[in-house]
Amino acid sequence: STETTWERPSSVPGTPKSPSANSRSVLTVNGYYISGTPVHQLDSGHMSLRKASGELQSPGSPAAPRRQSKESSLTINCVTFPHPDVMPEQQLLKPSEWSYCDYFWADKKDSQGNNTVSGFEILLQKQLKGKQMQKEMAEFVRERIKIEEEYAKNLSKLSQNSLAAQEEGTLGEAWAQLKKSLADEAEVHLKFSLAFLKNLQSEVEKPLLNFRENFKKDMKKCDHHIADLRKHLASRYTAVEKARKALTERQKDLEMKTQQLEVKLSNKTEEEIKKARRKSTQAGDDLMRCVDLYNQAQSKWFEEMVTTTLELERLEVERVEMIRQHLCQYTQLRHETDMFNQSTVELVDQLLRKVDPAKDRELWVKEHKTGDIRPVDMEI
Repeated sequence: STETTWERPSSVPGTPKSPSANSRSVLTVNGYYISGTPVHQLDSGHMSLRKASGELQSPGSPAAPRRQSKESSLTINCVTFPHPDVMPEQQLLKPSEWSYCDYFWADKKDSQGNNTVSGFEILLQKQLKGKQMQKEMAEFVRERIKIEEEYAKNLSKLSQNSLAAQEEGTLGEAWAQLKKSLADEAEVHLKFSLAFLKNLQSEVEKPLLNFRENFKKDMKKCDHHIADLRKHLASRYTAVEKARKALTERQKDLEMKTQQLEVKLSNKTEEEIKKARRKSTQAGDDLMRCVDLYNQAQSKWFEEMVTTTLELERLEVERVEMIRQHLCQYTQLRHETDMFNQSTVELVDQLLRKVDPAKDRELWVKEHKTGDIRPVDMEI
């Protein structure tokens, strides 16, 4: 026989008897391609995966058809994707949402266009930036409280100033009320700053510090875990390429020896041909095992990416909601402070409307008069 192809031995544990390319289904999600070990069921009930035929083909397989003009898949940075020209549009994991788990599978060029950044790294950078923004917002509010405290102290000090304290009458009453309103306003602003400072420390800063500390540990752990999975996937891909090259060399050797025997250019025996065929078959088996291990590694990375990106999404929602609630508390306290300030100013306005220069003059005259007899001309 002049066959140069191979068949997978049925005795290999955990491998199907037939090497047919259509013997297994391929899981594809958002441009992502997985074959081999099935992906575990995802927790979210509304998530869905769509099956598509085709998988990594081993060169030289007897059941594998000749390569068509267009490949059914392509590999980018050791990750296998369906070829966009031959694969139909894939269904998203969360079709109704712009979820992290659907849009960060491929790598992306950095801002300088020199190096590539993984999709997970982009999500991680966003998360770290969000935590920094949260810290800066807390610092901003703390500075606002300091200003409020200084404002309250200055108002209180000013209300105790003796300037114009000798003003009398209805205008004097209005002036005294204005100074008293400053003292009342100072007390309100001081209470606001103290209340909000206590709220900031107990409900925001301490939980934030604990949250940030735990987040750093969790993110570092996730980062290392995903990075290790990518390294493992890259090593599996290298093994596939090495096994593919070895199979090609074995097939060439077998074909050359067979041709030499046919044209009687060599004294190669039938036994040597059988030996070369066994080596070719073994190389094909090695390639198929490497492909299976690659697909398992890619499947594991896929599962961990889905789980981790959904967790990052949850943490981001939690961060935004926590800041929103905190700022709502801030604005509520500000409204209460402003309402009190308005009430004190309204009383001053009422007194100012009652200012009566004639009445003030009457009261002052009555209090300070020395006599109501006017001088007359002297007579001789």
